[in-house]
Amino acid sequence: MKKRHKYPRKKLIVALSAIGPGLFLIGYNIGTGSVTTMAKVGAEHGMMLTWALALSCIFTYVLMVAYGKTTLVTGHTALHNIKGNFKIGKVLAIYIMIALIIGEILALIGIFGIVSELIQEGISMITGKPGPSTAWITLVLAIMLYALLWVGKYQSFEKILMFFVILMGLSFITVFFMVRPDFGEIVRGLVPSIPEKEGSFRLVAAIAGTTCSAAVFIMRSTVVVEKGWNINNLHAEKKDALVSASTMFFLSFIIMAVAAGTLKVIGLELNTTLEMISLFRPIGGRFAAFILILGIVGAGLSTIFPIILIAPWLISDYTGRPRSIQSPMYRILGLVGILFGFVMQFIKTSPPLLMVFAQAFQALILPAVVIPVLILINRKILMKGQTAGWMLNTGLGALVIFSLITSYFALMDFF
Repeated sequence: MKKRHKYPRKKLIVALSAIGPGLFLIGYNIGTGSVTTMAKVGAEHGMMLTWALALSCIFTYVLMVAYGKTTLVTGHTALHNIKGNFKIGKVLAIYIMIALIIGEILALIGIFGIVSELIQEGISMITGKPGPSTAWITLVLAIMLYALLWVGKYQSFEKILMFFVILMGLSFITVFFMVRPDFGEIVRGLVPSIPEKEGSFRLVAAIAGTTCSAAVFIMRSTVVVEKGWNINNLHAEKKDALVSASTMFFLSFIIMAVAAGTLKVIGLELNTTLEMISLFRPIGGRFAAFILILGIVGAGLSTIFPIILIAPWLISDYTGRPRSIQSPMYRILGLVGILFGFVMQFIKTSPPLLMVFAQAFQALILPAVVIPVLILINRKILMKGQTAGWMLNTGLGALVIFSLITSYFALMDFF
């Protein structure tokens, strides 16, 4: 009997480990940025921008396949390929590296602010007393995260992310059924359009930035290499990308639908972290609010791990240095990254608003990531006969147009 119970669990673990790169990117992509962006979109505009989410996820799949395939065939990571195969490759690679690090630092600041406020609220709900200050919570989180970074390996991070991704997914699905959103409101809002309201263009850009994120594709090539995959894993790479993009759409859609079917119906918007929890409490009860806290904290922590690795990984990618999480460079840059989490204690900007800004900023980087891979994947000598077919080229061509449009939306709203 014991063996029977263990066998399905073993099959599940094997299945999850087989989609390691995709799982890593789900954990990275569906973080507090996605949660706050999708919840804000749903609360303010219902399901009106579902088309933007769907397009972003389709293009996410296309670009993950393109970057994964280029990496598997050439044996080199993204920045290495960009740096070595263009006349202005060094300049372009440095621009991408700096822009991504700035965008991720902004996101990291917002994530620490959101997670610390939610943990404070969760402790208050359990004890019935005011929770500890967000500064103390941030300090504890920083120490725990740096300890994990100090002793960790990529495989360890993958297992931790697996836990947080499952926790996040189950939490949001549970809340979806507990609050019983108005399905009529959800269906009526599926007609595509752009709301005539201040900040709408930024939200469209934020949806693209948080889902079809430039950082995801640069990171994709690195985690594929870390997984030990090669040209023989091309089919597995496509399958992994499909699972990853589909899961991103499903979880993002659930979050948007919950907000559209509840917050929008009663005419409430989302501007602060605790509004998300306090507004769900009367609809789904304290238990639903607590489950939502677990889901968002899980989303935040699953995002922090890849973000604190992005700067050293990008530097290793550009310079060709070995990727060793336990090396001095990784430990120093990881510490610097974690310390940015304290910035939220000294600024007045609301964490959700900072997150939306950070996600919209990501949209500005997307064209610089899409156009190089479209060129590289069609070079016969580089790709050794594994150049892109017409379907992949059509998708990448459409993605170039999409990236330019969303960049324009972000610029319009910023200025």
